[in-house]
Amino acid sequence: MSAPVFLTEPAPKHGIATPAAAGIRRIVAANPGPYTYRGTNTYLLDGPDGVTVVDPGPDDAAHVAAILAEARGPIARILLTHSHRDHAGALPALAAASGARVLRFDDGSLADGAVMDGWTALHTPGHAPDHLCLARADGVVLSGDHVMSFSTSVVIPPDGSMAAYFASLRVMLARADTLYLPGHGPPLPDPRAYVEALLAHRLKREAAVLAQINARPCAPSEIVQALYVGLDPRLHGAAEASVTAHLLKLRDDGLASDTGGVWRG
Repeated sequence: MSAPVFLTEPAPKHGIATPAAAGIRRIVAANPGPYTYRGTNTYLLDGPDGVTVVDPGPDDAAHVAAILAEARGPIARILLTHSHRDHAGALPALAAASGARVLRFDDGSLADGAVMDGWTALHTPGHAPDHLCLARADGVVLSGDHVMSFSTSVVIPPDGSMAAYFASLRVMLARADTLYLPGHGPPLPDPRAYVEALLAHRLKREAAVLAQINARPCAPSEIVQALYVGLDPRLHGAAEASVTAHLLKLRDDGLASDTGGVWRG
């Protein structure tokens, strides 16, 4: 299995809704960065009772104003894929301005398997414990940060769990979806091979981490230096968190132990 081939796109015009799929429009927030790519994708789902907003984005008054303007009608509800601030920071302002009902996993208002206006919630923890993907019967999935087209997902303990992430990738592989609309980056067509490559990449990384601690006891930072040669320095913290997530999974699998932050196989 080859490594995942990440997608790119030109910098978008912020504040403008553009078509993403049938009945779905995308507004990209003005919060670009190494973890957010061009910015957080806010999706507007057109429905019979108004617009559903998925992931209102960061706490940014201009982005909230753009959502309200581009909705072109009443906002019926606001859904969160997860509660990280780049996706949910604007929630209080948008909810107050629109009066829309808020649905999210972490307060029990949107449960795994629940159906809302033709979309089914799929609990996919790993990146975040409350993470949801939203699936439509025609094969379109709003994949949040579980599967992104521009990069792998960051898994940061203790809220992030590599074991849960592996399990959630397998949940998505059991489906026959045809298009992912991620929380950051461009649409991902024919996503199955990409998800298979993501899982294979993580399994390969886990094997490499295990080989490092089998060779000699070491700290996560030392493993990053050995395995992430040439990594953008801005991403070292995320890489160390990811290595730690792998180590915690290996520990729970009975393959690793640590003493004072030094790990051995």
